[in-house]
Parts: sequence; C-alpha cells; structure tokens
Amino acid sequence: MKKLGVIILNWNGRKLLEELLAGVSRDTVCDDCDLIVADNGSTDGSVDWVREHCPEVKVVSFDANYGFAEGYNRAIAECDYPYVTLLNSDVETTPGWWRPILEHMESHGDTGAVMPKIRSYYRRDSFEYAGAAGGALDSLAYPYCRGRLFDSVERDEGQYDGEPADVAWASGACLTVRRDLYMRLGGLDASFFAHMEEIDLCCRIWAAGFRCKVVTDSCVYHMGGASLSQGNPRKTYLNFRNNLLLIHKNMTRRGGQRMLLKRRLADTLAFAMFVAKLDFANAKAVLKAHNDFRRMRRDYTRFPDNDILPLLPGAGRNAITARYLLRKKSLPITPKISG
Repeated sequence: MKKLGVIILNWNGRKLLEELLAGVSRDTVCDDCDLIVADNGSTDGSVDWVREHCPEVKVVSFDANYGFAEGYNRAIAECDYPYVTLLNSDVETTPGWWRPILEHMESHGDTGAVMPKIRSYYRRDSFEYAGAAGGALDSLAYPYCRGRLFDSVERDEGQYDGEPADVAWASGACLTVRRDLYMRLGGLDASFFAHMEEIDLCCRIWAAGFRCKVVTDSCVYHMGGASLSQGNPRKTYLNFRNNLLLIHKNMTRRGGQRMLLKRRLADTLAFAMFVAKLDFANAKAVLKAHNDFRRMRRDYTRFPDNDILPLLPGAGRNAITARYLLRKKSLPITPKISG
C-alpha cells in the first residue's frame, strides 16, 4: 500500500485541471504517492478529461457538489492511506514537494498536520495570501500568517526557512494530515461549507495533543481565489461567519462568550469600514454572517474543557492594531504550547 494519497477536490474545474494536473501528476505519482481527483458532481466534462488525459490519476465521483469540507470528508473516507494531502486544484507543485512533508510526518509521531511554504503563482517571489509560511490566530482569532498580515504580503527572501516550525494552522491549499486522526476528529466541519474549515480542524488537532507544522523545505505555488476572489461578498460572509463558529466551537463556554463579545465590537468596525467605502454588499455580508452564526451556534452544544485558542502559536498578538494602527507589514508567530 502506498503511504500518501494526494486528493484534489474538483467542481467544474476542467480549465484548471487542463492547466495544472499533468504537472502535479509528474511531481507526485510514484511508489509512495497516489494522486486522486475527487469530483463534486461536475457538469463540465472534468471526469472524462482526467480519465482520457491523465489515466494514472485515480478518480472518485460524487453525485452532487458537497462543498469543500464534506467533499473532502467523503473522499478521505473512501481512501486507505496512512497520510492524505488536501491539495487545491489551483496549486502548482514542484518536483518532490511531498517528500520532506512525508518524511517529517513519519519521523515525528506528535505531528498531526503539515503544510509546505506557499508562494504566489502569479508573483513567484512572494508568498501567497492563503497560508504563506504558516498560519496563526491573533487575540481575537483573526487569522494571519508568517509572510502575510491582512492585505500585506511579503516577498519570500528565505526569512522563514529552516527547521519545521509550529503554526496554529496549516493552509487547506496544501494540507497533509494523518488519516486516522482526521477520521477520529470527524474531519472538516461540513457546516462551514468553505473557508476556515481547515483552521477549525487544526485547532482540534492541537486540542487532541498533536502539533501543526510548516515544512519550508517543501514549496508549492497557489493561484488563490479560484473559487471566490478577495472582496467577494460571499467570501466575506463565509470568512466572518465561520470565524465566529470557530471561536464558539474551540473555546469553553465562558471563554468563548468573552472573546465573542470583543469580536462583535471589532466586526462592527469592519462593518463601518465597508459602509464608509460605500461597499454595501460586503457590509451586508458581515451582518448576515453574525445573524447566521447566532442561529447555527445552537447546533454546537459540546464545549472543550480548556481554551485552546489562547495557547496556540501566535496567540496574544493583536493583528488589527499591528497592521492598521502601527502600520506593520508582518507579525512574528511566537511559540505558545510547549512539549
């Protein structure tokens, strides 16, 4: 049996598959790795194209679009590899990209999830927004990265290279996990549908006693925005709603209430900013996110015994203050959890 199954989730993404899949296959398929396209009920001929042009790639077909989270849950449930990689369809890999990741997972039993360094497909010397060189959550659970602070993205000059480092979350653009751990934790939360579900999973991985790492000896290039572009109101809605759900799920009842109160104040400022810019669609998305969160949180009635978020690498910093008041372009991720 091969050790690693690399899964690309596809929904009507034939154009991306035609552009990138053959290269990913050359970089990936070997005695240790399989490449799988899991298709979310596409109607654009994606499956037929893969079978005709990349016959070495395995195909798993679903009858409908189950979204990012449930699509991957279904695909991983059908696989039988010790390790699985969730790889976005808009990612360009590099030769042997998987090897440092697999070697680290096999030699470090306490590592539950790993990501590579992620550069921009279009600005090849710079990090990519969705993950960069490893993710963190600030004191209000706003995501930021080594190499990216809100809208400020750094050039990759090797400043984060070195030994594998702890991060609060590993990007879902290229996320390798232990399959047995993934299944035991329930996988990605399908209620999220898309966006931040990998961050929620990584919080649960940390809470289960495992670590999340970035291995910078591995590098991939991510287009970004293949599903929803930055500034899209739907993306704004999902990011705000799912971030609130993440806080609610991964904090004790009392700790979550305190943090959510602060977040309501911060998100009110975000709403006001959109209004000031006459961006009423995104302002409405923030309101809808909070309204839907209040409804959805009733489905989550079990809370952790301890507050994991304040213990994660990079917690305790205030990303909003750093970026918009102090005008910083980066924010170091300092270790928190020890052991």
